[in-house]
Amino acid sequence: MFVDERIVTLFKRNAHHTLTYWSVFFSFGLCIAFLGPTILDLQCQTNSTLSQITWVFFSQQFCLLIGSSVGGVFKRTLFSALSALFISALIISIIFAIIPLCNNVLLLAIAMAVSGLAMGIIDTIANIQLVTIYQKDSAVFLQALHFFIGFGALVSPLIADPFLSETGCGNHTGNGTEIMHHFRNMLRNSPIAEHNITQSHLPHEGGEDESSVHYAFWIMALINLPVPIAVLFLMYREQLIPCCPSSSPRLLDKDELAMENQQGAEGPDVEQKEHEAGGHGDIFSCCQNDNLRGLPISFFMIHILGGMVLFMTDGIVGAYAGFVYTYGVAPPLSLPHKTAGYLASIFWAAITAGRLLSIPLSYRFQPVRLLMFNIAGAIVTVLMLLIFYTSSIFLFVGTCLCGLFLSSIFPCMLAYTEDILDYQGCATSVLVTSAGMGEMVMQVLVGSIIQTEGSYSFLLCGMIIACIGFIVFIGLLLFHRMHRNYLTGTTKKSAMVEEPATEQNGSARTAQKEEIESS
Repeated sequence: MFVDERIVTLFKRNAHHTLTYWSVFFSFGLCIAFLGPTILDLQCQTNSTLSQITWVFFSQQFCLLIGSSVGGVFKRTLFSALSALFISALIISIIFAIIPLCNNVLLLAIAMAVSGLAMGIIDTIANIQLVTIYQKDSAVFLQALHFFIGFGALVSPLIADPFLSETGCGNHTGNGTEIMHHFRNMLRNSPIAEHNITQSHLPHEGGEDESSVHYAFWIMALINLPVPIAVLFLMYREQLIPCCPSSSPRLLDKDELAMENQQGAEGPDVEQKEHEAGGHGDIFSCCQNDNLRGLPISFFMIHILGGMVLFMTDGIVGAYAGFVYTYGVAPPLSLPHKTAGYLASIFWAAITAGRLLSIPLSYRFQPVRLLMFNIAGAIVTVLMLLIFYTSSIFLFVGTCLCGLFLSSIFPCMLAYTEDILDYQGCATSVLVTSAGMGEMVMQVLVGSIIQTEGSYSFLLCGMIIACIGFIVFIGLLLFHRMHRNYLTGTTKKSAMVEEPATEQNGSARTAQKEEIESS
């Protein structure tokens, strides 16, 4: 059988929880990808300028980072974890519904900030819960979890596309209209019809094209609505709705009971280790935990280096998805706008397909092998893009390969670091936070470099970032070996301490026996 029967048994025992966590990640993907395709219509709706509307992106990403950092506080009980997921998924549907009512950019930025906070909480909790349930077998299920991000990110642009306005607001200058059409092409992940920029100087006979994008937001709100309902149903089955949080069982206890046949008597030890090393808490409580003082430097460096790798790789994902259109329409490629519009769609489709393919691969191969292959593959792909920078065909091929190689790095790194640390510490919170920071920072950094140095610097930045990420990953492997040696030495010391005590007890029992026989 292609999948181990033990994995299938684990999934069947936790199927309801697992499917629910996968569904909330669909909400995450749905919310993260809709803003780009609708940016021009939202600018018209809020009567704002391009520089003003870009703050909406920042507010969402910044609050997503905050939500990822503090989301671990809700993992204490199953009630608090599912309640946070229910409220967050419901908030996303509400935000979709009220976006058409935001008539100024400040209200829209606040709405996006609230949605970003909900997305960050979903990101951290869903990852922590799956790692806690499956532990050493979590790689397969994390790959599937992150597949649903890509699936949601593909659905939202498809929903929005039929309702988008093509003529704009009719109140911009020719240059401003050209910039907005270019910016829109870069972000909406779908091609649009070619426009003659000089026509923007002429008045529109029919007046301003009335946007119907609000229908797209309401459709997305309805599509997302089954997700909080699914979380609520899980709470009902777990008999958590009528109970108080203080009387609800801890998630770890429940999962240990579900995996009793696999883990045997390890359940109490796991709980004790979590108490000693802080468990999967939020990043701030992890840093303040006094029990981390006696741990070796390798324990902390694994957290730091793992986060740095994801800072680089997720930064590449954000920068590539945001600026590959800009690179395609600029010399020397100078692709038509309609053709270049497919690049971002191909990139996201490749990420979605890569995460789907990684589900069986993560069962057959160790996460560290997949990480090595994916990071090296991303470096080779960007290097080939630099060499064949005049080939438009290879740009499409390279975009597809980049998406495939970058797709599974995050779930593989999460499974790898948690396995190294024996599911102690705060690896999930640190990695999620680092990935969010990388995506936010690298978009700003690469965008500013492209603006000052030219489009060729786009691939050069990607090459440099990928190489730095690979070097940091090599450092992570070295500290992994150091941490393994530390654990081995600790085990030997414990055995040496226990051996004399055993011998002393045996000698005492022998002396007592001889004394009884002599008497």
